Amino acid sequence: MARSNKILVPQARAAMDNFKMEAATEVGVNLKQGYNGDLTSAQAGSIGGQMVKKMIQSYQQGQAGMK
Repeated sequence: MARSNKILVPQARAAMDNFKMEAATEVGVNLKQGYNGDLTSAQAGSIGGQMVKKMIQSYQQGQAGMK
């Protein structure tokens, strides 16, 4: 099965992995390096949701700084 969530800039993989680990810690999910297939859908969703929340917050702060 091919991965559909390809990183467009391969050098960004480590930064995204760190971002994911940080988001997991913030929502209280124990994420380990490598395979995490034992996570529940709720846990995986909370990590993704936290990542999106932080990206939106970062974008908004950047936009506010441009005014």
